[in-house]
Amino acid sequence: MNVHVMSEHKLSSVAPLKPYNAEKKDVELILVKEHNGVQYTSSSVAGSRTCPRTSSSADREDRETWGKKLDFLLSVIGFAVDLANVWRFPYLCYKNGGGAFLIPYIMFLFIAGMPLFYMELALGQYNREGAATVWKICPVFKGVGYTVIIIALYVGFYYNVIIAWSLYYLFSSFTSELPWQHCNNTWNNSNKTEIQTHIFFIDRREVLHFHESQGIHDLKEPRWQLTLCLVVVVFILYFSLWKGVKSSGKVVYITATMPYIVLLVLLIRGITLPGALNGIRAYLHIDLKKLNSPEVWIEAATQIFYSLGAGFGVLIAFASYNKFENNCYRDAILTSTINCVTSFFSGFAIFSVLGYMAHEHGVSIKEVATEGAGLVFIIYPEAISTLPGSTFFAIFFFIMLLTLGIDSSMGGMEAVITGLTDDFKILRRNRKLFTFVTFHLILLFFSLLHPQGGIYVFTLLDTYAAGTSILFGVLVEAVGVSWFYGVDRFSEDIERMMGFKPGLYWRLCWKFVSPVFLLVVVIASILTTRELKYDNYIFPYWANLVGWGIAMSSMMFVPLYAIYKFLSLPGTFKQVKEYAFLLSCLLSPKSVCFKVCLFIDVHIMSCS
Repeated sequence: MNVHVMSEHKLSSVAPLKPYNAEKKDVELILVKEHNGVQYTSSSVAGSRTCPRTSSSADREDRETWGKKLDFLLSVIGFAVDLANVWRFPYLCYKNGGGAFLIPYIMFLFIAGMPLFYMELALGQYNREGAATVWKICPVFKGVGYTVIIIALYVGFYYNVIIAWSLYYLFSSFTSELPWQHCNNTWNNSNKTEIQTHIFFIDRREVLHFHESQGIHDLKEPRWQLTLCLVVVVFILYFSLWKGVKSSGKVVYITATMPYIVLLVLLIRGITLPGALNGIRAYLHIDLKKLNSPEVWIEAATQIFYSLGAGFGVLIAFASYNKFENNCYRDAILTSTINCVTSFFSGFAIFSVLGYMAHEHGVSIKEVATEGAGLVFIIYPEAISTLPGSTFFAIFFFIMLLTLGIDSSMGGMEAVITGLTDDFKILRRNRKLFTFVTFHLILLFFSLLHPQGGIYVFTLLDTYAAGTSILFGVLVEAVGVSWFYGVDRFSEDIERMMGFKPGLYWRLCWKFVSPVFLLVVVIASILTTRELKYDNYIFPYWANLVGWGIAMSSMMFVPLYAIYKFLSLPGTFKQVKEYAFLLSCLLSPKSVCFKVCLFIDVHIMSCS
């Protein structure tokens, strides 16, 4: 195959140039050339002279880095510790056997959660690229980068809606009496039971006007109050991200730490309430018989995956701004452990108050325990409204929800911005403008989520936008790194960064355990799909088709980009295959890739 390398083609480094003692049979990857979408990598056999640093190599070393190590740690913790830690894990633990649920949860943490978390941090830190361009290690898999970027964008469309609800609740709490404290409000139904009378005034009546919509086909007009809250949220996020990690790394000092302060205050107040111990007992009761149900294991697997946040491109983006020698192994262990401990700790704050509420109304815990928006926007506000100093605790609680949402949303949007600016240089040069346009497009889309029937659009996106699609994306990512790029080569990358290779445990998890785990979870998520519903409303068939269309719109980038890569490259099928899986074939002296790279090294990049 004839390779024409033009002098004006830009060079970009695979990794920062750093002394590396490779065996004689190995090839040290130094530079990558791009020509018509094909990446040509110049190589030098160990012991050869080092080539001078190129301008692109200097650009890579000049990549923005975190101001302090703590900026990175708090950003990762802030992203991973989100609303699901408060509104989902405690209920799942209670429903699925209490303390018994921790058995599959912790098992999946060690065999899949932590390994995937570690893999993404190491992948981003070594290559110093976003979710798309990081696949220069194996170009045919670049489509999975676009998949996770699209998913992160979809999540941003509706996740910020929850932040807006929290902000509206926060504004509504600045009164001497909380608006949902009494039954004599215009939004209450006269035929509600005592527990149901006070609650959810914002979602169903006062804010969303849910009762005025007949379903997803009847959205009606947006609510100006929520639109105003969304504008505030968008501006907060924009000014947190417009300067990159230099600005976002400072915001997380507040958004990542505030939830812990609030949880501690709520826990101290909660355990002093009558009935609190009953709630905590219900939370921790051990029912080993529940482990006989496959549903318990599936929910533990999906919870550990979504809780840690692997697959959204955020960990790759955050790690790409680390210093090359940073110990991302220690970071992965520390941050993933903090995330899971936070989930468990939040259960005490939640169920102590639920126990109090059940005691006050003379009902069982089962009657008041719920998950999702129903917990944080219905049950908990109702319980807080009955406490002395309810206004203070309500303000504190909704500040916690606001900060939990903001830093998680910041992480998702950083994945989108970093992923695209690394791939398209014109966007990198105009990052502030691109960030501004992105957030305003999101704000425009928000108008679909705040009519009276916006809750139906929200439910549709929440179910399909980052369900099976994100599981599929991480599965392809794990296979691409472990089987095509190679666990051994990936381990050598980590050794080059930190001076030691991952142990046998991590390599086995990356190559066998984690991919099998993800495959099982993907299959289970498809087989357990049920008809979409919100409360008693069942979505029409066409709405489910739209949902699957949304899911497929991100997943299709994986096969489409692979097909594009194969069809766009010149040469025989064997040559095209070796270029598509470029770095997977470089170490074979018989391969076309190896010979071309040596040609480039000798005739183009040779040192005098």
